Amino acid sequence: MKRFAIYLLGVSVSLCGWAQTPDWNRAEKLSADTLEQYMSGCYIYPTWIEGSSSFYYDVKTDGGNRYYLVDARNGRKQPLIADNARFASQYAAITGDSLDTEDFQVYGITFRKGNTGRFYLNKKGKQMVYDVRSGKLSETVLPEEGSANFRKRTYACHSADSLFTMMGSGYDLYVRDNRNGTVRRITTDGKEDAAYTSRAVSDTLETVSRGFWLGHRYVYLMSDMSEVKELGFINSLASPRPQTVTFKMPMPGDEGVRRFRLFWYNADTGEARMLPIDKYPDQVVEMDYFRSDEALFITRRSRKADRIDLCRINVQEGVVTELISEECLPHMNLSLFNCRIFDEGKRILWWSERTGRGNYYLYDGDGQLLNRVTQGDNLVAGNIVHIDTLKNEIIFAGYGNEPDTDPSYAYYYKASLNGRKQVLLTPGDGNHELSLSPDRRYAIDKYSRVDLLPVVRVLSIDRPQRNYEVECTDGTALRRAGWRPPVRVRVKAADGETDLYGVMYLPSSLDSTRRYPVISNVYPGPQDDQLPRSFVIDDNSNQSLAELGFVVVNVAPRGSSPLRGRDFHCFGYGNLRDYPLADSKHVIEELARRYPFIDLNRVGIYGHSGGAFQTVASMLTYPDFYKVGVAASGNHDNNIYIQWWGEVFHGLEQHTDSVSGRTTFSVKIPTNQELAPNLKGRLMLITGDVDKNVPPSSTYRLADALIKAGKRFDMFVLPGKDHGVMCPYYQNLIRYYFVENLLQPSPRHIDIINHQ
Repeated sequence: MKRFAIYLLGVSVSLCGWAQTPDWNRAEKLSADTLEQYMSGCYIYPTWIEGSSSFYYDVKTDGGNRYYLVDARNGRKQPLIADNARFASQYAAITGDSLDTEDFQVYGITFRKGNTGRFYLNKKGKQMVYDVRSGKLSETVLPEEGSANFRKRTYACHSADSLFTMMGSGYDLYVRDNRNGTVRRITTDGKEDAAYTSRAVSDTLETVSRGFWLGHRYVYLMSDMSEVKELGFINSLASPRPQTVTFKMPMPGDEGVRRFRLFWYNADTGEARMLPIDKYPDQVVEMDYFRSDEALFITRRSRKADRIDLCRINVQEGVVTELISEECLPHMNLSLFNCRIFDEGKRILWWSERTGRGNYYLYDGDGQLLNRVTQGDNLVAGNIVHIDTLKNEIIFAGYGNEPDTDPSYAYYYKASLNGRKQVLLTPGDGNHELSLSPDRRYAIDKYSRVDLLPVVRVLSIDRPQRNYEVECTDGTALRRAGWRPPVRVRVKAADGETDLYGVMYLPSSLDSTRRYPVISNVYPGPQDDQLPRSFVIDDNSNQSLAELGFVVVNVAPRGSSPLRGRDFHCFGYGNLRDYPLADSKHVIEELARRYPFIDLNRVGIYGHSGGAFQTVASMLTYPDFYKVGVAASGNHDNNIYIQWWGEVFHGLEQHTDSVSGRTTFSVKIPTNQELAPNLKGRLMLITGDVDKNVPPSSTYRLADALIKAGKRFDMFVLPGKDHGVMCPYYQNLIRYYFVENLLQPSPRHIDIINHQ
């Protein structure tokens, strides 16, 4: 079969005057794959020691790999293995195995009962103990842990007192009364994709029933997919012959979507029924982790994601009570919403954007609002790390509250549950990660930026001002190898008011007197902007792409991130195709005014998934601005993408028949193929042929529209690739396409029908 290549675009012959010679060797030399060797062993992964306030870690230094022990109470750091050569010698004498004295790794280190003075190893069939103070490694006999408390594994199918066992056969449930051995069928409506069992079997088995016992009550939240329509493709690489792959995938506006039912069974009376949890048509139901013999909790949200409720289930009686109900216009933040039930169900932490920014609110067990917990006009509260009921406080992640920093950096705070006090635990300009000690009294704070290698500190939760720097990651070898950090940028959005943040990658041999083509790496969100904020050697290979002779920029537009408040996050509502386009173009123009070496006559753009649909939409909306684009695995038609994406982020219409009372939904999301006649630039479409996330149909429909519009484009199908198309071949497709069409362009017709 001939290769189907469609080289596009009518480009002025004067482009040839821009031709530059790419340095492929330099691009490979400064790629992540090459540079990773200089950071191997330099990353720090601390491990807390159970029963103590200490942790240990290993790190590579000029003298080789070294192990350290840190006491979080005072920040004191000491060698865990004082003498590598002596340790290796003793290890070899015991096991007969040799270790590289400068670079050995010790796996399986364990400590006992919080004693940090010695650790244990079990290697080569030998049990060993190492005394940290004396430096002596010797054989020992390790006692069996937990043997006295050994308990036979019990399945969730048994009630706690073992009087009843839930079993499954086919798709339905059967209960056995273990007092007399009688078995009774209790459901009859189970079916494929709406089953009470994990798999269909011909006999009643204990291991296939879904759900769980709470006392003598059995509960199961069923996710009914029986009416969801199927999608399919051909797996051409399946062995020994190609296979047709089908899977369930609801799409925006579909009538057949996933539905939820809550099954309840009373073993004392034999009563079985579905509990009345329905409120919204086609609602989404999730069950909270908290559960007891008396109560459990569920949330239910509307299909439009504009309303959400918290309900308590009286387990003994099977009664449903709505505790909290909230309207969230235009839609709720699915990425950050959180609800935590604690204090045996007596208190509730509820996340809400009712002020425009997400914060936690405290309710009592009956759903009465007590107070707002997290504070700050600019704060967006994130994940809860810990709830301390004795101290009456929480530890949580927060965004946007620290001045003059990227509002998407994670910081950590503790706040009193009465809302009267909130303290920053993790100062430092960067994106933070927090790891609590087993006793929750201390924490390891690791933070970094794209231009700052990780810094590790240890702090006291009670007195966070008592903190100590443990380690700064050594990047000396990385810098010697040629690595340079990218440039963090902050620019205004197209509205001239909103600050946008991002990263700019420059050739390490940049000559500021020359002009460089610029490439925009895009991803519009809204659930995540995919912008690197922590340290990474070469995010998305953008630095190695820049080394070929480009300026590469990645700036998150309005509507891209759930971390910056409701207005920012919901900016694209009702405009799911076009919302990020003006900002991305404006950013490039603004950077070109700031940096004269950026050439606005040579602008490229590329992205994956949502970034691919933004790439194409940008090229077709601003056809004279973007000259070259690469779009991989793109959801170019969100009407045939996953249901929740289009319905939540674009919105949908709800219709109720006045006679039957039946509710239906509809949505029409603008597509890229509607803009196909606008193409002027050189465009490559890429898709994997077994992509279940964004099925290749979306790319094929766009290709069909371009063909019907008589447009010339390139298209590449990667056999056997799903949504994660990343591989060296894919990476170099992008590189070559920009080199051949942006660095060294040649003229050709874009209109394949009229030869223009």
